[in-house]
Amino acid sequence: MLRYMLKHRMDPSAIYSQENRKRFLAAGALSVVAIALLDALTPNLPLGFLYLFPILLIAGFVSRKTIVIVALVCALLAGEYSDYHLGEALSMSLMACIGFMGTGFLVSEILRSRRLALEHEEELRGLVESSPLAIITIDPSGRIRLANEAAQNLFAPGDAPISGQSIAEFLPSLQMAVQQHRSSVFRTELRCQGKRRNGEPFLAAVWFSTSGSVHTPLLAAIVVDLSQDLRDREDLSLEYLLTNARILLGAMAHEIRNVCGAVLVTYRNLSRLQGLKENEDFRALGSLVEGLKMLAAMELRSSDKGPSSVELSSVLDEFRIVVEPTYRESGMEILWSLEGDLPLITADHYGLLQVFLNVAKNSHRAMEHTERKQLKVIACVEKNSVVVRFEDTGIGIACPENLFRPFQPDAASTGLGLYVSRAILKSFGAEIIYEPRCEGCCFAVVLQPVSLPETLNA
Repeated sequence: MLRYMLKHRMDPSAIYSQENRKRFLAAGALSVVAIALLDALTPNLPLGFLYLFPILLIAGFVSRKTIVIVALVCALLAGEYSDYHLGEALSMSLMACIGFMGTGFLVSEILRSRRLALEHEEELRGLVESSPLAIITIDPSGRIRLANEAAQNLFAPGDAPISGQSIAEFLPSLQMAVQQHRSSVFRTELRCQGKRRNGEPFLAAVWFSTSGSVHTPLLAAIVVDLSQDLRDREDLSLEYLLTNARILLGAMAHEIRNVCGAVLVTYRNLSRLQGLKENEDFRALGSLVEGLKMLAAMELRSSDKGPSSVELSSVLDEFRIVVEPTYRESGMEILWSLEGDLPLITADHYGLLQVFLNVAKNSHRAMEHTERKQLKVIACVEKNSVVVRFEDTGIGIACPENLFRPFQPDAASTGLGLYVSRAILKSFGAEIIYEPRCEGCCFAVVLQPVSLPETLNA
């Protein structure tokens, strides 16, 4: 038994495992009898302290009540076979009982805490191993100590284990963080380029923090491959860049066609004048105007896939996620008043989101130098439409009649924001309207629902 305890001395929970319960309880009972017999044969030699041994054997397997009973029995036996007088023997037994109980309780509590810790470690290990996220720990020298299956599949799929390898082979930026912050406690994130063992690069998002003791600090990191997200985002950005460019060109062509129509009417009126019609330069000007009109004859058509049914609350949620941090950093407040159960609308999801962002950007710019900085976003159903209003406390609109015209001379930037927004909305049958206010300004985006409840259509 002693050999077994020495063999597993580094882990008390291994010594007091349930498979050893009967063995330890039997050894404890036999040791009590053996110590009592030995104590009876040597009355002049106090051996009561040896009862600590059976207490240590059984404390990991029995309840506290049993520990108290065994400690009491051992204390009485120690006092019974001592050569002290009755009063001294009782005092000695009482002190021994307290010592035995304290030892038993201490061992029991240590083992209970250790078992709980092991249970939590097993749960955590199972959670880490089953996680779809790559999780690794790195020692101060920059070598990977532990890596779950997802990390192995991310950095070296089908190859040798990455444990023990330098993190610089896979994430050089993380190696720099380990070297620069060896003695500091931190929790942060970064996006950097990673590399698989076969040399394939990927875009990595890394959340990492220090852990472990002061003497052996470890860096724990969660790594996510963002390559596919980047490809999807770039494809989507290109698609909507082309879509918005087509919408803008169509809208501009419409304006140019109107101008060319007016010029052509003037040209035809002037051609009635005697002598001017035969002028070679005048005829060349007519050909130029006709050609320009034909060039601008493209119409504003819907995209190939056309508008679809869109959940407005989803668009507003994304809009809120994007815009609120910017407003908060600028000391501005956004109040939300969104009617519940908004119907589906006919729109383009990302085009509508872009319109909302354009309007919010204009409101942000208008409130930069005002004392009260507040934007209200209100979404509700009105008659046969769904309306989203943006009411701000900015400087207001000086010349409302010039709104939605491109290249305004007094615009803060290109003067195309509202013009493009209206063109995007018109592409799926929506509209943006300016509503005058005493303070600031208000823009209402009027959307067409896919269907409305009968109670609203009545």
